Amino acid sequence: MAKKWNKKERKQHKDLLSELYLNKNKTIKEIGLLLGVSEKTIFKRLKILKIKTIPFKKIRYCNQRNDIKIPKKRSEDLAEFFGIMLGDGRLSPTQIIVTLGNKEKDYVLYVKNKIQNIFFASPKISIRKQGYHDVYLGSVILSKWLKKEGLVHNKVKSQVGVPKWIFSNKKYCEAFLRGFFDTDGSVYKLKFGIQISFTNRSLPILESLQKILFKLEYKVSSISSCKIYITKKEDIVRFFKDIKPKNIKHLTRFNIFNK
Repeated sequence: MAKKWNKKERKQHKDLLSELYLNKNKTIKEIGLLLGVSEKTIFKRLKILKIKTIPFKKIRYCNQRNDIKIPKKRSEDLAEFFGIMLGDGRLSPTQIIVTLGNKEKDYVLYVKNKIQNIFFASPKISIRKQGYHDVYLGSVILSKWLKKEGLVHNKVKSQVGVPKWIFSNKKYCEAFLRGFFDTDGSVYKLKFGIQISFTNRSLPILESLQKILFKLEYKVSSISSCKIYITKKEDIVRFFKDIKPKNIKHLTRFNIFNK
């Protein structure tokens, strides 16, 4: 500070910092950028004005964030999200990441909106040089909660299965299938028909998928080379009608092949 504040100036500074730091919950860095001074200066002013620092209440403090809402109950959206995560997602100690291909731009936005609707925080999207898209949301608390709910940091190494609560409700099963198929499924033309497949290197996941498909009365193949298949045309048509995949890539291929 260039000079000592008088009583009026002191009150003005205190009111301003109280509004920004306490009421609007801005960080010291954000206030410094807003006022055009260094973080060190803002910290000194808080100390002089006897405004208690509360870093633990700031968004992203130690990457824990306080803008994320953990769901209080399970839902179809959450079941679909688990399908997405066990397909093309991964969980680290500090964030969730879903990696999608360069031809899935519409689905990238769908996943981003799905995550935001569930956890009330907007994920970010980054694009790699190869064109792949990463949809990610950083939060230590969220990562810990998802691990408690059945996700793991390495699904292949841990050979994780589908959480048991998914099996408790037909709608959860369908939503989970939708999320998983949109990320780790495929549809293609055979010489005499169509086939859809589900791919994963975790055997328990494939076994769980078989169980879900049997539960929903689909005829599904045995596990072969990290895949299971549905080949019966009536089942495939019903799958797209009932499960309602959201990845345009799959829908386009199915509509072409089904003609």
